[in-house]
Amino acid sequence: MTSLLLSTICLIAGLPFLLVQDARQTFWEQFKTAVTKRDVQTVARLSQFPIGMSYGIPDIKTKAQLSRRYRQLFNEQTDAAACFSKANPEVDPANAKVFTVACPDAAGNEVVIYHFTRTKAGWKFTSLDNLNE
Repeated sequence: MTSLLLSTICLIAGLPFLLVQDARQTFWEQFKTAVTKRDVQTVARLSQFPIGMSYGIPDIKTKAQLSRRYRQLFNEQTDAAACFSKANPEVDPANAKVFTVACPDAAGNEVVIYHFTRTKAGWKFTSLDNLNE
């Protein structure tokens, strides 16, 4: 009886982690599918504006700007669709509400970093960083 109670408590205690992990995976599948299909509407819905850009590049503040600058985000510095098809999100060990995906530049260096955050509205794409800039 004691081991059953202990197992139940451990299961219940771990449940929030499993739910966060499932939500993150579901979000990631939706986001990478949207990028692969160039579905700007879905990418916008899964993003938090403004989308931060690296090193003096103006942030993307609206869905209209996202539509105009889509190539800059996902094709200029890397081929995000190809990268996302095989990339594994890296969860921040210090903060389970944050994960990143690193993609290679033309030289093969993983320097383009996409940042995602769990917000009150769920997981969102929040910024892009280019370590070369």
